[in-house]
Amino acid sequence: MTRLFELAKVLRSKNSGPFELTMDILFDHEDNYQRVKKSDKINFETICNLYRVSREEVRHLVFFDQALGIKITILRNVSSGTVGDRDVYGAQQHAPLMNIEVD
Repeated sequence: MTRLFELAKVLRSKNSGPFELTMDILFDHEDNYQRVKKSDKINFETICNLYRVSREEVRHLVFFDQALGIKITILRNVSSGTVGDRDVYGAQQHAPLMNIEVD
């Protein structure tokens, strides 16, 4: 089994405003992108489980074929910069995606 970080060129996260978090998965080879897309391992259920959010808190899960990329946007459980926020920029939140196993 191959893990997502072995196939993706870029795995990153960032704020999408103070109340949302966006994760980008970018590929430099179409075959890797298509392999991940066709595996159906990146889906709403997976994102909900990894980030402990409800389906309603997943704002976007989009596959951009032309850009060989996947964009996931979820609601933050604590707004950026407030008490209890441990990642003001949202830059460390992509880590749970790294070990998704792809067939």
